[in-house]
Amino acid sequence: MVIKHPSQRVAVLVDVQNMYHSARHLFGARVNFKALLDAAVAKRQLIRSIAYVVRSGDQEEKTFFDALTKASFEIRMKELQIFQGGMKKADWDVGLTVDAIRLAPSLDAIVIVSGDGDFVPLVEYLKMNKGLQVEVMAFAKSSSQRLKEAADEFIDLGSNKYLLNIPPSRARRTIQRTST
Repeated sequence: MVIKHPSQRVAVLVDVQNMYHSARHLFGARVNFKALLDAAVAKRQLIRSIAYVVRSGDQEEKTFFDALTKASFEIRMKELQIFQGGMKKADWDVGLTVDAIRLAPSLDAIVIVSGDGDFVPLVEYLKMNKGLQVEVMAFAKSSSQRLKEAADEFIDLGSNKYLLNIPPSRARRTIQRTST
C-alpha cells in the first residue's frame, strides 16, 4: 500500500484510447473519467490532469472531448493517421512519456492511466531516477502484468464505479457477487 497525503503533488496522465477500447471490449461500457480522476487524485494536490486523445472525425467526439474538459482534464489531441493500405495508427505513448518526464520535478506522485506494457520503462525510470511514487490505473484483465508489477500501486478500474452505461447483464452479475 502506498502513502497518499494531502500535501502530495500529483499528476494524472490518461491514455484515453487504451481506456476507451478496454472498457468497450471488456464490459460494453464507457469509462467514468470524473470518478477515475477523483480516485487518482485521492484528495492530494492536483498539479496536472492530461487526457491524450486521437481525433478520428467521429461526430460524437466533440461531446466526449467537452465531457473530458468538464471533468477537469486538459486535452492533448492528435489526428488519426491512416496509411496507404488502410492501416490506422493512434498512439500517444511518446507524448505521454515526454510529459511525465517533463512534469516529474514538480511532482511527488504520478498516476498513469493505461494498461499498456510499453510504459514499463517509463514507470521504472520515474521511480528510480526521479524518486516518484508511480501509480497505475487500468483494467486488470487487459493490463500488462509487467506494468502492474512495476508500479508502486495498481488500481483496477473494473468496478462499476469507474464505468458508465453498463449493460444490465453485467450490472446483475456485480450485484449478485456483492450480495453473497
